[in-house]
Amino acid sequence: MIFDKEQRELAKKIEEDISISKWKNWKWHIKHSIKDIETFEKLTSINFTDDERSKLEKTTEKFPLSITPYYLSLINPGNYQNDPIFKQAFPDPRELITCKYDMSDPLAEDSDSPVELITHRYPDRVLFHISNVCSMYCRHCTRKRKVGDVDYIPDREKIKTGIEYISKNTGIRDVLLSGGDPLMLSDENLDHILGELKSISHVEIIRIGSRMPIVLPYRITDELVETLRKYHPIWFNTHFNHPREITSSSRNALEKLADAGFPLGNQSVLLADVNDCPRIMKQLVQLLVKNRVRPYYLYQCDMSEGLEHFRTPVSKGIEIMETLRGHTSGFAIPTFVVDAPGGGGKIPINPNYLVSWSVNKVILRNYEGVITSYREPDNYNNICCDLKCAECDLDLNIDPAQEIVPIGLEKLLSDHDETISLIPEDCYRLNRREEDNEE
Repeated sequence: MIFDKEQRELAKKIEEDISISKWKNWKWHIKHSIKDIETFEKLTSINFTDDERSKLEKTTEKFPLSITPYYLSLINPGNYQNDPIFKQAFPDPRELITCKYDMSDPLAEDSDSPVELITHRYPDRVLFHISNVCSMYCRHCTRKRKVGDVDYIPDREKIKTGIEYISKNTGIRDVLLSGGDPLMLSDENLDHILGELKSISHVEIIRIGSRMPIVLPYRITDELVETLRKYHPIWFNTHFNHPREITSSSRNALEKLADAGFPLGNQSVLLADVNDCPRIMKQLVQLLVKNRVRPYYLYQCDMSEGLEHFRTPVSKGIEIMETLRGHTSGFAIPTFVVDAPGGGGKIPINPNYLVSWSVNKVILRNYEGVITSYREPDNYNNICCDLKCAECDLDLNIDPAQEIVPIGLEKLLSDHDETISLIPEDCYRLNRREEDNEE
């Protein structure tokens, strides 16, 4: 599908003297991105009624439209209402429906932002928003509040502030470049940012999250790959949601990245009427591993404004996980997660394979429904960890050692912390007890 008949006909509607070299130039696609309903109708021969067009235009006033010619070429005009490419790329008036529990920033990224462009939620890693524009605006984007808004495009000074924050916080070992799409930046800008991060001694890993291999695979040029290769280890996360997105062009982009030594992972979002089908998800993960991409996460759709029509019950995700475990390779199975509203982070959710347990046995079931028992060891001598590492029998020749500060349930499990209960601040029983004592 590097430049098939349908793509050539579409491209000629945009530019009469189109050539394969122009079609494979990613900047040409950015320049000719479809940003209004009229152009979409002209290029696809899909015609909306006046009422439909009016509703669509109101939708794009709030949530902008942008589709690359490449991704547009994947839409099936003859059945666009059911097309998974169309649904992810084209506006839907239901996006203007805001439910009472919808949030503009459901993951509290802004609340966990110590400086502009940085989200610091986990102790050892940060999210660095180096771009707020994308080659295509996915309709299910959790950052719809920002993406496409010119007021949020970061300049060099803001980027510098983010780099300085990372440099000053020595506990940060992992930086995820995100956006928008970080590959919307030029190779020169990426080179500058990566060079600055690489010069920070405590930064061990850099990750890039991009949807370019899916919506504009021609962005993965030999020049870009050579720029990125200078800063290994870089981990590269893609965002394929449907098997139809894995084309010969996207496979070529993935091949370039994999051959250059970048570990590839994929993060899918579970979307109603797009991929909420066990057969679709099984085919997707198997095609991914065939192209050297490890399925990493399957996300429950976030509670962002205008995404109600995309959201499925969590039970649908569990159902899909049931159909993957045991039916395909273990490394082809993503972790199904809910990114907790309010900034609680990613919470893995899986079918329950632990049926019951006693002092010396655990009862388990497998994907076939077989129930089995696993005998616990009779003579396990647990090492009580009191954090006196110098006196421990384990080989702790690890440098540098990290200070252990338990939080959450880890506090209750640890031997060296005396916490016996985690109690909510607004516990009615304890508040009443305090009030009784005051009387």
